Amino acid sequence: MDNAKTFWLPEKASTFTSIVDPAFDLYLWISVFFFGLIVILITVFTFKYLRRRPDQLATAQITHNLTLELSWTIIPLIIVMALFFVGMKGFLHMRVAPSGYMQVNVKGQKWSWSFEYPAGAVNDTLVVPVNTPVKLAMTSRDVIHSFFIPAFRAKADVLPNRWNAIWFQATRTGVFPVECTQYCGTNHSYMWTAVKVVEPDVYQEWLANASDPGKGKTPEQFGALLYQKRGCNACHSIDGSKGVGPSWKGLYGRQETTNMGMVMVDEAYLKESMMVPTAKVVTGFQPVMPVFQGVLSDREIAALMAYIKSLK
Repeated sequence: MDNAKTFWLPEKASTFTSIVDPAFDLYLWISVFFFGLIVILITVFTFKYLRRRPDQLATAQITHNLTLELSWTIIPLIIVMALFFVGMKGFLHMRVAPSGYMQVNVKGQKWSWSFEYPAGAVNDTLVVPVNTPVKLAMTSRDVIHSFFIPAFRAKADVLPNRWNAIWFQATRTGVFPVECTQYCGTNHSYMWTAVKVVEPDVYQEWLANASDPGKGKTPEQFGALLYQKRGCNACHSIDGSKGVGPSWKGLYGRQETTNMGMVMVDEAYLKESMMVPTAKVVTGFQPVMPVFQGVLSDREIAALMAYIKSLK
Protein backbone atom coordinates (compact mmCIF):
# COMPACT_ATOMS: atom_id res chain seq x y z
CA MET A 1 0.00 0.00 0.00
CA ASP A 2 1.29 3.45 -0.90
CA ASN A 3 1.48 5.30 2.43
CA ALA A 4 2.74 8.60 1.04
CA LYS A 5 0.64 11.74 1.43
CA THR A 6 -1.00 13.25 -1.63
CA PHE A 7 -1.89 16.78 -2.67
CA TRP A 8 -5.29 16.36 -0.99
CA LEU A 9 -4.63 14.02 1.94
CA PRO A 10 -1.90 13.35 4.55
CA GLU A 11 0.10 10.13 4.82
CA LYS A 12 -1.68 6.82 5.46
CA ALA A 13 -1.10 4.97 8.72
CA SER A 14 -4.35 3.27 9.81
CA THR A 15 -6.98 0.86 8.53
CA PHE A 16 -9.41 3.78 8.10
CA THR A 17 -7.53 5.17 5.11
CA SER A 18 -8.92 2.41 2.86
CA ILE A 19 -12.42 3.65 3.74
CA VAL A 20 -12.04 7.40 4.03
CA ASP A 21 -9.75 8.12 1.08
CA PRO A 22 -11.87 6.46 -1.67
CA ALA A 23 -14.98 8.16 -0.24
CA PHE A 24 -13.21 11.52 -0.25
CA ASP A 25 -12.09 11.01 -3.86
CA LEU A 26 -15.62 9.99 -4.87
CA TYR A 27 -17.21 13.10 -3.29
CA LEU A 28 -14.48 15.35 -4.67
CA TRP A 29 -14.67 14.24 -8.30
CA ILE A 30 -18.47 14.15 -8.38
CA SER A 31 -18.43 17.74 -7.10
CA VAL A 32 -15.81 18.73 -9.68
CA PHE A 33 -17.82 17.08 -12.49
CA PHE A 34 -21.07 18.86 -11.64
CA PHE A 35 -19.31 22.16 -10.98
CA GLY A 36 -17.75 21.99 -14.47
CA LEU A 37 -21.05 20.86 -16.04
CA ILE A 38 -23.00 23.74 -14.46
CA VAL A 39 -20.41 26.33 -15.49
CA ILE A 40 -20.44 25.04 -19.09
CA LEU A 41 -24.25 25.01 -19.27
CA ILE A 42 -24.49 28.53 -17.84
CA THR A 43 -22.01 29.74 -20.45
CA VAL A 44 -23.77 27.98 -23.34
CA PHE A 45 -27.25 29.13 -22.32
CA THR A 46 -26.05 32.68 -21.74
CA PHE A 47 -25.08 32.99 -25.41
CA LYS A 48 -27.84 30.77 -26.83
CA TYR A 49 -30.69 32.66 -25.18
CA LEU A 50 -29.14 36.10 -25.34
CA ARG A 51 -31.80 38.77 -25.90
CA ARG A 52 -31.11 39.96 -29.46
CA ARG A 53 -34.15 42.22 -30.26
CA PRO A 54 -35.72 44.93 -28.08
CA ASP A 55 -39.21 43.38 -28.56
CA GLN A 56 -38.06 39.83 -27.78
CA LEU A 57 -39.97 38.36 -24.82
CA ALA A 58 -37.90 36.77 -22.11
CA THR A 59 -40.24 33.78 -21.79
CA ALA A 60 -40.97 33.22 -25.46
CA GLN A 61 -38.42 30.45 -25.88
CA ILE A 62 -39.13 28.54 -22.64
CA THR A 63 -41.15 25.32 -22.97
CA HIS A 64 -42.06 22.49 -20.62
CA ASN A 65 -39.93 19.30 -20.78
CA LEU A 66 -41.09 16.50 -18.49
CA THR A 67 -38.18 14.18 -19.33
CA LEU A 68 -35.62 16.85 -18.52
CA GLU A 69 -37.30 17.74 -15.23
CA LEU A 70 -37.49 14.10 -14.15
CA SER A 71 -33.84 13.61 -15.11
CA TRP A 72 -32.48 16.50 -13.03
CA THR A 73 -34.58 15.33 -10.09
CA ILE A 74 -34.08 11.56 -10.10
CA ILE A 75 -30.38 11.43 -11.07
CA PRO A 76 -29.19 13.77 -8.25
CA LEU A 77 -31.45 11.91 -5.81
CA ILE A 78 -29.82 8.57 -6.71
CA ILE A 79 -26.34 10.11 -6.40
CA VAL A 80 -27.08 11.67 -2.99
CA MET A 81 -28.55 8.40 -1.67
CA ALA A 82 -25.49 6.49 -2.87
CA LEU A 83 -23.17 9.00 -1.17
CA PHE A 84 -25.20 8.76 2.03
CA PHE A 85 -24.89 4.97 2.00
CA VAL A 86 -21.12 5.14 1.50
CA GLY A 87 -20.76 7.72 4.30
CA MET A 88 -23.03 5.94 6.77
CA LYS A 89 -21.31 2.57 6.22
CA GLY A 90 -17.92 4.14 6.90
CA PHE A 91 -19.21 6.13 9.90
CA LEU A 92 -20.64 3.04 11.60
CA HIS A 93 -17.43 1.08 11.02
CA MET A 94 -15.35 3.89 12.51
CA ARG A 95 -17.56 4.26 15.61
CA VAL A 96 -17.83 0.61 16.70
CA ALA A 97 -14.54 -0.83 17.94
CA PRO A 98 -13.87 -4.51 17.19
CA SER A 99 -13.49 -7.03 20.01
CA GLY A 100 -10.10 -7.31 21.65
CA TYR A 101 -9.35 -3.60 21.65
CA MET A 102 -7.19 -1.89 24.27
CA GLN A 103 -8.60 1.27 25.87
CA VAL A 104 -6.87 4.51 26.73
CA ASN A 105 -8.65 7.36 28.54
CA VAL A 106 -8.00 10.78 27.03
CA LYS A 107 -8.49 14.07 28.88
CA GLY A 108 -8.24 17.40 27.14
CA GLN A 109 -7.71 20.69 28.89
CA LYS A 110 -6.45 24.10 27.85
CA TRP A 111 -4.00 23.46 26.22
CA SER A 112 -2.71 19.93 26.53
CA TRP A 113 -3.70 16.27 26.25
CA SER A 114 -3.35 13.60 28.92
CA PHE A 115 -3.45 9.85 28.18
CA GLU A 116 -4.26 7.44 31.02
CA TYR A 117 -3.60 3.71 30.68
CA PRO A 118 -5.33 0.93 32.69
CA ALA A 119 -2.04 0.04 34.39
CA GLY A 120 -1.89 3.56 35.87
CA ALA A 121 0.53 5.15 33.44
CA VAL A 122 -0.15 8.77 32.48
CA ASN A 123 1.56 10.37 29.53
CA ASP A 124 1.32 13.50 27.38
CA THR A 125 2.02 11.46 24.22
CA LEU A 126 -0.21 8.62 23.07
CA VAL A 127 1.87 5.43 22.78
CA VAL A 128 0.20 2.41 21.15
CA PRO A 129 1.25 -0.93 19.63
CA VAL A 130 1.05 -1.41 15.88
CA ASN A 131 -1.70 -3.57 14.33
CA THR A 132 -3.79 -3.42 17.53
CA PRO A 133 -7.28 -1.90 17.81
CA VAL A 134 -7.15 1.05 20.23
CA LYS A 135 -10.26 2.69 21.68
CA LEU A 136 -9.99 6.22 23.05
CA ALA A 137 -12.54 7.22 25.72
CA MET A 138 -12.34 10.99 25.78
CA THR A 139 -13.58 13.86 27.92
CA SER A 140 -12.66 17.49 28.54
CA ARG A 141 -11.91 19.22 31.84
CA ASP A 142 -12.91 22.68 30.65
CA VAL A 143 -14.18 23.59 27.16
CA ILE A 144 -14.91 21.77 23.90
CA HIS A 145 -11.83 20.39 22.13
CA SER A 146 -11.51 18.14 19.09
CA PHE A 147 -9.06 15.24 18.82
CA PHE A 148 -7.73 14.66 15.30
CA ILE A 149 -5.06 12.30 13.96
CA PRO A 150 -4.74 13.22 10.26
CA ALA A 151 -2.64 10.18 9.29
CA PHE A 152 -5.26 7.86 10.84
CA ARG A 153 -8.31 9.77 9.46
CA ALA A 154 -9.66 9.63 13.04
CA LYS A 155 -11.39 12.63 14.59
CA ALA A 156 -13.95 13.27 17.36
CA ASP A 157 -15.08 16.15 19.55
CA VAL A 158 -14.00 16.09 23.21
CA LEU A 159 -16.71 17.51 25.46
CA PRO A 160 -16.79 18.60 29.13
CA ASN A 161 -18.88 16.44 31.48
CA ARG A 162 -19.39 13.84 28.77
CA TRP A 163 -17.48 10.83 27.41
CA ASN A 164 -17.01 10.39 23.67
CA ALA A 165 -15.10 7.58 21.96
CA ILE A 166 -13.28 6.72 18.76
CA TRP A 167 -11.05 3.82 17.79
CA PHE A 168 -8.31 3.16 15.28
CA GLN A 169 -5.77 0.54 14.29
CA ALA A 170 -2.35 1.78 13.25
CA THR A 171 -0.80 -0.14 10.36
CA ARG A 172 2.81 0.95 10.70
CA THR A 173 5.22 2.27 13.30
CA GLY A 174 6.19 5.92 13.50
CA VAL A 175 5.27 9.21 15.13
CA PHE A 176 2.15 10.96 13.85
CA PRO A 177 0.83 14.44 14.83
CA VAL A 178 -2.32 14.96 16.88
CA GLU A 179 -4.13 18.28 16.56
CA CYS A 180 -7.00 20.06 18.27
CA THR A 181 -9.37 21.23 15.54
CA GLN A 182 -11.83 23.10 17.78
CA TYR A 183 -10.82 26.65 18.71
CA CYS A 184 -10.49 26.50 22.49
CA GLY A 185 -8.79 29.72 23.54
CA THR A 186 -5.64 31.81 23.31
CA ASN A 187 -3.15 28.95 22.94
CA HIS A 188 -5.35 26.68 20.82
CA SER A 189 -2.69 26.56 18.09
CA TYR A 190 -0.21 25.06 20.57
CA MET A 191 -2.54 22.28 21.71
CA TRP A 192 -0.88 19.46 19.83
CA THR A 193 0.83 16.21 20.68
CA ALA A 194 1.60 12.95 18.84
CA VAL A 195 0.80 9.28 18.54
CA LYS A 196 3.86 7.09 18.82
CA VAL A 197 3.23 3.68 17.21
CA VAL A 198 5.71 0.98 18.26
CA GLU A 199 6.12 -2.78 18.05
CA PRO A 200 4.15 -4.75 20.71
CA ASP A 201 7.23 -5.77 22.71
CA VAL A 202 8.49 -2.18 22.77
CA TYR A 203 5.04 -1.05 23.94
CA GLN A 204 5.00 -3.53 26.83
CA GLU A 205 8.43 -2.36 27.95
CA TRP A 206 7.37 1.30 27.74
CA LEU A 207 4.14 0.59 29.67
CA ALA A 208 6.03 -1.13 32.49
CA ASN A 209 8.32 1.88 32.91
CA ALA A 210 5.56 4.47 32.47
CA SER A 211 3.37 2.89 35.15
CA ASP A 212 5.79 4.19 37.78
CA PRO A 213 7.28 7.37 36.26
CA GLY A 214 8.70 8.54 39.60
CA LYS A 215 10.77 5.41 40.14
CA GLY A 216 14.45 6.22 40.66
CA LYS A 217 13.85 9.98 40.50
CA THR A 218 14.21 12.70 43.11
CA PRO A 219 11.03 14.69 43.92
CA GLU A 220 12.42 17.61 41.89
CA GLN A 221 13.11 15.37 38.88
CA PHE A 222 9.68 13.75 39.15
CA GLY A 223 8.09 17.22 39.42
CA ALA A 224 9.94 18.37 36.29
CA LEU A 225 8.57 15.33 34.48
CA LEU A 226 5.03 16.05 35.68
CA TYR A 227 5.41 19.68 34.61
CA GLN A 228 5.57 18.36 31.04
CA LYS A 229 3.23 15.40 31.23
CA ARG A 230 0.43 17.14 33.14
CA GLY A 231 0.46 20.10 30.77
CA CYS A 232 1.61 22.69 33.35
CA ASN A 233 4.06 23.99 30.74
CA ALA A 234 1.16 25.17 28.58
CA CYS A 235 0.47 28.07 30.97
CA HIS A 236 3.39 28.43 33.42
CA SER A 237 6.89 29.27 32.25
CA ILE A 238 10.01 28.37 34.24
CA ASP A 239 12.17 31.20 32.89
CA GLY A 240 10.23 34.17 34.29
CA SER A 241 8.37 34.99 31.07
CA LYS A 242 4.67 35.79 31.37
CA GLY A 243 2.22 33.18 30.20
CA VAL A 244 -1.43 32.43 30.76
CA GLY A 245 -0.52 31.83 34.42
CA PRO A 246 2.27 33.13 36.67
CA SER A 247 5.80 31.90 35.96
CA TRP A 248 7.12 29.30 38.40
CA LYS A 249 10.57 30.85 38.47
CA GLY A 250 11.14 32.34 41.92
CA LEU A 251 7.48 31.77 42.77
CA TYR A 252 7.90 29.91 46.07
CA GLY A 253 8.19 32.30 49.02
CA ARG A 254 7.03 35.31 47.00
CA GLN A 255 4.24 37.68 48.02
CA GLU A 256 1.46 37.75 45.41
CA THR A 257 -1.48 40.13 45.05
CA THR A 258 -4.69 38.17 44.47
CA ASN A 259 -8.40 38.88 44.28
CA MET A 260 -8.48 37.92 47.99
CA GLY A 261 -5.61 40.20 49.01
CA MET A 262 -1.89 39.56 49.54
CA VAL A 263 -0.81 35.95 49.99
CA MET A 264 2.48 34.21 50.66
CA VAL A 265 3.28 31.48 48.14
CA ASP A 266 3.88 28.52 50.42
CA GLU A 267 2.92 24.85 50.24
CA ALA A 268 -0.62 25.49 51.45
CA TYR A 269 -1.21 28.14 48.77
CA LEU A 270 0.31 25.97 46.02
CA LYS A 271 -1.86 22.99 46.92
CA GLU A 272 -4.96 25.15 47.12
CA SER A 273 -4.14 26.64 43.70
CA MET A 274 -3.95 23.13 42.20
CA MET A 275 -7.11 21.81 43.86
CA VAL A 276 -9.25 24.99 43.72
CA PRO A 277 -7.61 27.35 41.21
CA THR A 278 -10.27 30.05 41.55
CA ALA A 279 -9.87 30.40 45.33
CA LYS A 280 -7.16 33.05 45.04
CA VAL A 281 -6.40 34.33 41.53
CA VAL A 282 -3.24 36.38 41.06
CA THR A 283 -3.96 39.90 39.85
CA GLY A 284 -3.41 40.28 36.10
CA PHE A 285 -4.36 36.70 35.22
CA GLN A 286 -7.65 35.13 34.20
CA PRO A 287 -9.23 32.30 36.31
CA VAL A 288 -8.85 29.73 33.52
CA MET A 289 -6.80 27.03 35.24
CA PRO A 290 -8.60 23.64 35.36
CA VAL A 291 -9.22 21.90 38.68
CA PHE A 292 -6.74 19.12 39.56
CA GLN A 293 -8.76 17.79 42.51
CA GLY A 294 -8.84 14.01 42.08
CA VAL A 295 -6.36 14.17 39.21
CA LEU A 296 -3.05 14.52 41.02
CA SER A 297 -2.00 12.07 43.71
CA ASP A 298 -0.42 13.28 46.97
CA ARG A 299 2.92 12.03 45.66
CA GLU A 300 2.53 14.05 42.45
CA ILE A 301 1.50 17.18 44.36
CA ALA A 302 4.56 16.88 46.59
CA ALA A 303 6.80 16.40 43.55
CA LEU A 304 5.39 19.48 41.80
CA MET A 305 5.91 21.54 44.97
CA ALA A 306 9.49 20.33 45.20
CA TYR A 307 10.07 21.29 41.58
CA ILE A 308 8.57 24.77 42.08
CA LYS A 309 10.76 25.29 45.16
CA SER A 310 13.84 24.40 43.11
CA LEU A 311 13.14 27.11 40.50
CA LYS A 312 14.95 30.02 42.13
